[in-house]
Amino acid sequence: MARKIPEKWQSSVKAIKAVQVAFDMDEKIQLSIRKQALDAGLSPSDQIRDILGLPINKRPKRPRLTVSLAPSDYQILAKKYQLAAEDQLEIKKKLMDDLIAHINSASHDEIES
Repeated sequence: MARKIPEKWQSSVKAIKAVQVAFDMDEKIQLSIRKQALDAGLSPSDQIRDILGLPINKRPKRPRLTVSLAPSDYQILAKKYQLAAEDQLEIKKKLMDDLIAHINSASHDEIES
C-alpha cells in the first residue's frame, strides 16, 4: 500500500521529480549564457530554460549573492575584522561593508578612467 504524502510536502512533489541536467560546454558559451542571464535579470538556469523554449518561473526572486564559508574561513575573517570567529553575524556585516566598498571603489575607478 502506497503511503500518503504529508500535506505540507505536497508542493515539493514536482521538484522532487525534476532531474537536474548539467552541461559540459565551451567556457565561452557558458560565459555568454551567464552574461545573457545577467542582462535579462534571470538565473543561468532560467536563461537556459528560456533559450530552450521552456516555461520559467516569473515570480521575482530575492536577489542575493552567496558564498560558502568553512570554519577556517571564519577564523581568517575574524582575525581580519578583529572579531571572534563565533560572531558570524558581525562578520557577515563586515563582509557586506567590504563588498560594497569594493564595488564603490571599482565604480569610482571606472569613472576616472
